[in-house]
Amino acid sequence: MGTDAGTTGTRHEVSTPEAWDAIAAGYDEFVAPGEAQFAHAGLALAGLAPGDRFLDVAAGTGGLSLPAARLGARVLATDWSPVMQERFRARVREEGLDAEARVMDAHALDVEDDGFDVTGSQFGVMLVPDQPVALREMVRVTRPGGRVLLIAYGSPAEFEALQLFIAALRVVLPGFEGLPEDPPPPEFQVADPDVLRRRLTDAGLRDVSVETTLQERIEVRSGQDLWNWMLGSNPITGAIVGDLTADQQATVRKVLDGMIRDRSGGTGPAVLTAPLNIGVGTA
Repeated sequence: MGTDAGTTGTRHEVSTPEAWDAIAAGYDEFVAPGEAQFAHAGLALAGLAPGDRFLDVAAGTGGLSLPAARLGARVLATDWSPVMQERFRARVREEGLDAEARVMDAHALDVEDDGFDVTGSQFGVMLVPDQPVALREMVRVTRPGGRVLLIAYGSPAEFEALQLFIAALRVVLPGFEGLPEDPPPPEFQVADPDVLRRRLTDAGLRDVSVETTLQERIEVRSGQDLWNWMLGSNPITGAIVGDLTADQQATVRKVLDGMIRDRSGGTGPAVLTAPLNIGVGTA
């Protein structure tokens, strides 16, 4: 998202471990709890079994790692954000799970070749600047015959929370451009299932399949709920609203309140959906 030619600079500023450290608490509280359903679906498609060695790349606070550990896998979760990793470790201690966490860059995994039965990433490697390199790393560390899993967003035009947020921002910033299209932001670089399929194949995988029928479901009861989810989901959102005055921010939340009431009919939560691409291949 961007308002002017400064978008590239904003993107660079938030593409750092420190930027993700800063939103770790919000991600853990508002975003991660809704990820379990499709995490389990992805792990099932990858054939994860109890006792398998599972590597989660760009794991965040554990949206994919925690379900894998609860299924009985032996988990190593990696991420470049130390604060995200601490959130994950705290949950592991609470639940007594068989999982560890190590800080590392998805582009250069500091683990052995062929060491894992399943390697996965959920909303992680979809974000990295050089996704083909990260995918080749995922293949390198997966044993022959093992499986690689990537869960990413589909079309941004169908990402309802994002589109409502952009519409609310345009009330206070009529010139707000929204998402760039060519090239798309990293979050949507494999929004096209054919692009995801090709990237997984080019990384060295065979028997690649891409599941497109699942959706993320985001339940919100107010504009504040959606505001919290958006700011917790990606550092660039906070960078954008950080340029607004306090009154402008309040206006955005008020507009979102009206949108949520319209969606829910004034009773119960509004359910906002986002399309998912779940790619799986054999190393």
